[in-house]
Amino acid sequence: MVKIIYQIAIQVFAFLIRFVAPFNHKLKLGTEGRKGLLDRLRASLPAQAAGRPVAWFHVASLGEFEQGRPVMEAYRDAYPGHFILLTFFSPSGYEIRKNYNGADLICYLPIDTPSNAREFVRIINPRIAFFVKYEFWFNYLRELRKNGTYILSFSSIFRPDQIFFKSYGGFFRRTLGYFDHLFVQNQASVALLHGAGIPNASIAGDTRFDRVRAIAANARELQEIARFKGQGQCLIAGSIWDADMQALIPALNALTGKLKVIIAPHEIRAEEIEGWRAKLNGRSILYSEVAAGQSPETFDCLIINNIGMLSSLYRYGDMAYIGGSFGVGLHNILEAATFGLPIVFGNKSYHRFQEAVDLIEKGGAFAIPDSAALLQTLQGWVDNPESADMAGEISSEYVKSGTGATDRIMRKVQEAMS
Repeated sequence: MVKIIYQIAIQVFAFLIRFVAPFNHKLKLGTEGRKGLLDRLRASLPAQAAGRPVAWFHVASLGEFEQGRPVMEAYRDAYPGHFILLTFFSPSGYEIRKNYNGADLICYLPIDTPSNAREFVRIINPRIAFFVKYEFWFNYLRELRKNGTYILSFSSIFRPDQIFFKSYGGFFRRTLGYFDHLFVQNQASVALLHGAGIPNASIAGDTRFDRVRAIAANARELQEIARFKGQGQCLIAGSIWDADMQALIPALNALTGKLKVIIAPHEIRAEEIEGWRAKLNGRSILYSEVAAGQSPETFDCLIINNIGMLSSLYRYGDMAYIGGSFGVGLHNILEAATFGLPIVFGNKSYHRFQEAVDLIEKGGAFAIPDSAALLQTLQGWVDNPESADMAGEISSEYVKSGTGATDRIMRKVQEAMS
């Protein structure tokens, strides 16, 4: 019965996406990108793959892509003759990484209807398939199992309140059973899966640790950012939403002249950014203005009005505020942690992120309820840089200790491919 409900829900979901797409830019991009996709793959993939074994990596969006990237690149190194297919569910990931050169072909994943899944798997005929974090699509997994594909999941975390572990969650537990192996981030997830009758699960950790260490080792030098910072202390505010700015603006206004600030919005909306600038007491400048030749040294706040720079900005910071936790969910704190920055974020929606819980417990990160608490934290770091350095060292050591997930996953891959 639940299986029938799932199939109906997927069909309704597909219809609603098509219905709403004309009124929503992201949905429109996804709808257009999926239009005729199976026909295009049917016509071009055989020639592109040229008989090579296909490895399929699927991610939901940009964050999951960053988690999957270390394994994709390790797979490419280990099996240079194989064909790598990368699929995205979300336009926000696909549009930014559609030209990534680590995969041979990048496209959207067709909606998980039985016919789409059957035809997609028949066309690509993957030898191995990787699903990153929380991608559990029943029809695709069932078709992959029928196809004899080796199926791996990695970097997931499971919690008791998820549907897999409810009394009525049998259908979803069976979906997890299609995986040949599930690599998870912690022992609690292993215990939950084993207790639910899914024995093929073990800890690998979070591949983002490997990714952010690689980012830190290859971070770009940005002379204009160095000029903006000068000799003062600098706060990097990364992946910022308007809800974050409601806490940041009063705190930053109280610290005007004492702290340089770089703000990297999660989404670039010119009108919203101008609204923030109007509320900030300090002088602000856009990165596009700096790139056009305007000198940034005398400004208090630099706002990054492009996508793709954030991971290289953290090297210029002395402390970091990471956005999302007052609303949609905390964004990536590990990119800041690997550069040895003390980290602060909102206290509303960070609890499902293991690294946030760990770093709070260890003293490298701090969750604040409001602007007053944020000001107190930032003021403490400004007045006592040694305390910021101590928290930053905890962050850096935490990332170092968490690396190695990619190697653990690749050992299982090599067993499966032998």
